Parts: sequence; C-alpha cells; structure tokens
Amino acid sequence: MKILKGFGKRILLIAFAIYVIYTLYSQQLTLNAYQADADRYQEQIVAEQETKEELNSIKENINSDEYIEDMAREKLGMYLPNERVYIDITK
Repeated sequence: MKILKGFGKRILLIAFAIYVIYTLYSQQLTLNAYQADADRYQEQIVAEQETKEELNSIKENINSDEYIEDMAREKLGMYLPNERVYIDITK
C-alpha cells in the first residue's frame, strides 16, 4: 500500500510537470503571435506617418506656382506656349 502511495505521488508530480510545461509552451506561442502582430502594426504606423508627412508637404505647397504647373503638366497635359513637347511613340 505504501508503494502505491509513493507511485501515485510520482504520477501526480509528473502529470503536474507536463501540465506546467504545456502551459508555458502554449503561452510562449501566444506571446510570439502577439509580438508578430505588434511588429506588423508598428510597420503600418511608420508607413502611415510617412504618408502623412508627404500629404503635409503637398498641403504646404498646394498654392505655389511650381505645384500648379506640375499638376497642369502631369494631370491635364497642359504646357507653356513656347515649350516644346516630345512624345515617345514607343510607349
């Protein structure tokens, strides 16, 4: 009977150790997933901050003559009267 009590304690101790190891392992997997999400969100934040800086730069220059000329050339195909325009027909 004494042998069974000692054996039962060992079984419980081994089962508890396995449970603790499994719990730690699953928590580590969860933490790794959260860290990957945090890294991805940090990259998105940096990209959005760069976009914000670009938009602020455009906002500051939107009423300048250079910006208006560039937009007229790029978007509307307008050019100055004495300006030569070369069209690449290979494209």
